[in-house]
Amino acid sequence: MIKAVLFDMDGVLYDSMLYHVQAWHETILSLGIDSNPDDYYLFEGMTGHATIDILFNREYGHGATEKEKQTIYAQKSGRFVELNCEPRPMPGAKEVLEIVKQSGAKRVLVTGSGQPTLFGNLDKDFPGSFEKGLMVTSYDVKFGKPHPEPYLLGLEKAGVTAEEALVVENAPLGVQSAVAAGIYTIAVNTGPLPDSVLSDAGARLIFPSMAALAEKIEDLLVKINPSASHFSLL
Repeated sequence: MIKAVLFDMDGVLYDSMLYHVQAWHETILSLGIDSNPDDYYLFEGMTGHATIDILFNREYGHGATEKEKQTIYAQKSGRFVELNCEPRPMPGAKEVLEIVKQSGAKRVLVTGSGQPTLFGNLDKDFPGSFEKGLMVTSYDVKFGKPHPEPYLLGLEKAGVTAEEALVVENAPLGVQSAVAAGIYTIAVNTGPLPDSVLSDAGARLIFPSMAALAEKIEDLLVKINPSASHFSLL
């Protein structure tokens, strides 16, 4: 029996990635730095400061200063709020969380985001699904995804081992982070990237949506063998 399910937030619980991408692209473009919007789907899961460092290194050959990172991330966050003033829960997310809750498994939020607006909506949109002590955000970690630290901290907070947990992710860097932490990782492909990017990152199962996962999650919670070297329904 799975004892905890660890969830990413943007692109898994909220249909918010389009707004993150637009906010990032507009903010970085305003600095005179060109970028491809698809870049931000590949960067998804990183902390905002890490994303800024990558873009500065690519453009200028060096990272941003701490002040620059704080200023740019604040600008990006403000634009995101303007674009996403009414966050939309991902279709199927509420159903997945309810099934996990009924199973008795803990629900753990593991996100690279530092957007306070989204955290404030969790209780409203998914009442009773998450406890404050079972959340890992960009403020809690030194190393963001794809480093395993966020998911290792999630396991620690839940008091479970990697073999007792599942991860639900949508981003390749998030998948890499969870796999590096030794956790069986399910991907939901809610963005524009091909499935192969998620499978190459280490996802063991890929669903086209949270609604599709909702149809299978009950069976997965009781039948999946996370320690197997391949997908196994026992």
